[in-house]
Amino acid sequence: MKLKLILIFLVLNNFSFGQKRIIEQIDSIVQKYHEVSPEVGISVGFIHQNQEFYTAYGNLSRESEIAINKNSVFEIASITKIITANLIAQAVEEGKFQLNDFIDQYLPESYKLQSALKKKIKISDLASHQSGLPDINFPKLIAANPQQPISSVTKETLIDLVNETAMLSDYGKYRYSTLGYVLLGQLLEKAYSTTYDDIIREKIISPLQLSDTYTKNFDVPHSVTGYNPEGGTQELFEWNVTAPAGLLKSNTSDMVIYLKAILDTKSDVGKAALLTEQVFFKEGPRQIGLGLGVMEDEGQTLYMKSGDSMGQSSILCYNRNKNWGVIIFLNQRNHKLRQQLLNEIYETVLK
Repeated sequence: MKLKLILIFLVLNNFSFGQKRIIEQIDSIVQKYHEVSPEVGISVGFIHQNQEFYTAYGNLSRESEIAINKNSVFEIASITKIITANLIAQAVEEGKFQLNDFIDQYLPESYKLQSALKKKIKISDLASHQSGLPDINFPKLIAANPQQPISSVTKETLIDLVNETAMLSDYGKYRYSTLGYVLLGQLLEKAYSTTYDDIIREKIISPLQLSDTYTKNFDVPHSVTGYNPEGGTQELFEWNVTAPAGLLKSNTSDMVIYLKAILDTKSDVGKAALLTEQVFFKEGPRQIGLGLGVMEDEGQTLYMKSGDSMGQSSILCYNRNKNWGVIIFLNQRNHKLRQQLLNEIYETVLK
């Protein structure tokens, strides 16, 4: 018995040492990147074997003396899409619809699909970016209103965009789509007979007790100021009909809780996540699940989703088999920096 207790102690001690080393290595990498780009605030959350770790560098704004921490609120941008995809998967688990169902019967009545589109687009096509539908014209919107480019997008805008589409020229091919996820949000609203806001609160925010994840009223004192690539101040996007595609605000603390739920296959979120991880599009090295990029690397499968607003960048990545996940937020739009940061953390620590 004494020998057994000693062996257990040694295993736990080695695990703690290994965990501490991982934490130190990640912190060192984040610190290095902040020293290279001191104007960019960085917040990182990491989970491994149910153990949490956080590190952050920089301040809430370039004028503030308040340091960023795990509770600082960022735009998670298009990471919202994997949460919307999870809600779709939960609805499938509840029998609301099936992923291979055509969208025709689930769209709000205002949508009138033209003949070439009828019984063509499946729910999984929307979620894996291969519906062939035209997308919202972001360059035009940005030119018109760079601070709040989506403010002019309404339900009528989207209805006209879909109803005027006579042909799907690239159906079955990958083309990233904001419209697809807005439509998924509307499918959810029809299935549950309530708003997307209510659905995400009931299915994600409340059961996971996410205390700093916002759909609206996100003007809180601990939110960061965003900056565009040129360094100009960028407003946080306002909530509107496009919310299911990218407008949630959150922090690393809440997103680590979400990662925990994803990795827990006994939870409703975890069960749904397994469905989102199935590959629905594959062409060469590119594999897409429901909102997720799926990457194979030396026998390991990584799931990830990045997000970029006009003034912030983010990325989430996890490995189910190794039971780890990481979330990275930047308070400046800089997709190159966030990708380099994730790549080095993965290559030098997690791999």
